[in-house]
Amino acid sequence: MKYVFFDIECACVYKNTAKMCAFGYAVTDEKFRLQEKEDILLNPRGKFHLIGRKGGEGLVLPYEYEDFKKYPTFNEEYPRIKKLLEEDSVVCGHATINDVNYLNLETKRYKLPSFKFDFYDTQFFFMNAQNNFTRQFGLQAMAEELGLEFTPHRAVDDAYATMRVCEALCAREVTDFFGLVEKYSVRCGKIAGYKIKSPTSKGLQRYYSERERQREEHIKAHEEFYRFVNKNMNRRKRGGSLEGKVFCFARDIEDDVAVSRKLLEVIFASGGRYTSHPTECNVYIARDEGGMRGSTAQAAGAAFIPLETLESALESS
Repeated sequence: MKYVFFDIECACVYKNTAKMCAFGYAVTDEKFRLQEKEDILLNPRGKFHLIGRKGGEGLVLPYEYEDFKKYPTFNEEYPRIKKLLEEDSVVCGHATINDVNYLNLETKRYKLPSFKFDFYDTQFFFMNAQNNFTRQFGLQAMAEELGLEFTPHRAVDDAYATMRVCEALCAREVTDFFGLVEKYSVRCGKIAGYKIKSPTSKGLQRYYSERERQREEHIKAHEEFYRFVNKNMNRRKRGGSLEGKVFCFARDIEDDVAVSRKLLEVIFASGGRYTSHPTECNVYIARDEGGMRGSTAQAAGAAFIPLETLESALESS
């Protein structure tokens, strides 16, 4: 069985279009001994339009763009790419779901049969190994973490670097490729019938479960906080020392009901009021700089008071 590590570069990517210009791959055995690597360059039949993720200046591919006109189109190289990925291969990439989607879009564009293969993802392996599913690790960052160097955005070099990252990760975890799969209970991604299924793992499912638990706790705390506000604000003392003061808390303070209720009891007992709208308050309370909500409040003229300062002032009053 061969291991195929691959990477794709596109001349342009839109929602329903990905015009491929390079399919790079590295083939190894199970010991990561290199057997073959190549950059299959493709005529994208379209202009290069490379933009950044937020619409700014995009990446620059290390190719001469005019040269692509002389290369075969995707449909001409499709049989070779299909054979490479489907025949007795363990397929792996970096953020592989993106490249699989590019393949899917190109087969639809040229009205070709769907690819059908299972695939793994070194980025997903790394996320499991780090037990960190809150961010996507770039290939270059992973390579640096594992002590590797490479030139990014040349498809064959990215494919080779993906292989080296996988090899280094296996060495660090003292296992082999399928040892990683077993250790982190990874289920491979799949493409068939133009439908794509992402890789998953027990770690990712635990992360989703914990995130859902935190979401439910947030909803519960939010409801409890505003029930208390609605029930007690109209009962506040009139003419107290905080008369005319309208407070707004950072969301993490609102969610910390034990703290927020204690503060509100003192604020209401002294004639102050509360609002959930930062533009309507004249005192904003947060544990740190206050984030976007705090910036909105201060831009509207509110005074910013750190939570610790308010707690100390209320306790001494």
